[in-house]
Amino acid sequence: MPSPGRSAGTVIHSPGPAGQPSRGNNLMTTTSASILLQYEIIADLSGKMLQHAQSSDWNGVIALGKLYHNAVEQLRTLAPLDQSDRDARKSLLTKILDDDARIRDLATPELARLGALLGNMRRHQAVLETYCAPARTER
Repeated sequence: MPSPGRSAGTVIHSPGPAGQPSRGNNLMTTTSASILLQYEIIADLSGKMLQHAQSSDWNGVIALGKLYHNAVEQLRTLAPLDQSDRDARKSLLTKILDDDARIRDLATPELARLGALLGNMRRHQAVLETYCAPARTER
């Protein structure tokens, strides 16, 4: 989970000697750390989205979905992980994908219900237009 005050776009910089920004091998470490932090942010958001879906709070899911999308887009701008950090990412990806599957399982019946409701509304509107339309007069 990200530290308080850090946003999805935060990049971690480790200071070098005398407070100067670090260079060389440590740069890869900070890049890897920021990528892993981004995955942690995404995993946290997917967990919160799942909690809202379990409570049938679809407005909450949608609101968090926008943050989730932005966090994924931010991830795309970062350099790829090296092999050793890919193992650390694996558990985060597994959690994100599991949460996504569970949210989809919860959303599917709701989407079907909304689809049926929209179908009923369209039929109702067609009946009203057919039988309640103002009579046309020809001149």
